[in-house]
Amino acid sequence: MQAVFIAGTDTGIGKTHAACALLHALRNAGEAACGMKPVASGCIDTPDGLRNEDALALQAASSVSVPYELINPIALREALSPHLAAAHAGVTISLPPLRDAFDVLSASHDKVVVEGVGGWLVPLARGLSAADIAKAWRLPVILVVGLRLGCLSHALLSARAIVADGCELIGWIGNLVDPAMLAAEENLATLRELLPAPCLGVLPHGVTPAQAASELDVSAMVD
Repeated sequence: MQAVFIAGTDTGIGKTHAACALLHALRNAGEAACGMKPVASGCIDTPDGLRNEDALALQAASSVSVPYELINPIALREALSPHLAAAHAGVTISLPPLRDAFDVLSASHDKVVVEGVGGWLVPLARGLSAADIAKAWRLPVILVVGLRLGCLSHALLSARAIVADGCELIGWIGNLVDPAMLAAEENLATLRELLPAPCLGVLPHGVTPAQAASELDVSAMVD
């Protein structure tokens, strides 16, 4: 298992936080690990070009510094669904350039953690969704569940879609995005019972990815 795809139940539920925690956990286990966010919208102008906060966090959590353009090959300025941000920027998103960057990262790292954008079926272009990255590259999937009201249906629907698309759901990570969530433990018990994959860990609220790494079980991912 050289690479995994990080999917989310929705946007804003902490995919990047979980992906960075996973990178730290893999590094702690002795793996050379690198993050990748193939497509990112909501980028800002910098002297070095468009940069995305999530992609920069993945870059910082990786074992060694690699060029930003490999971590985030498609950077889009507007904070919109990627297919809209790309259309407004006159950019066409396709898989081959993304795969080229992924292959470079894979050749120089033991593990590559590929973070999706938005939820599982977010459109990237006509006939192309975020799910197609995981499908085309045959990546096992880890689902990040944002623990808040409504997470049960979102998690179960996402898991059903991942499996229906022929991808392997190898686990899920709970991320406590709402520290005041009522019946959090009972909701976690329900997720453990109903999701068709093991829980790899639950990330507490208000900790750094490096601190959260200790909450994750990456034994199945370590060679």
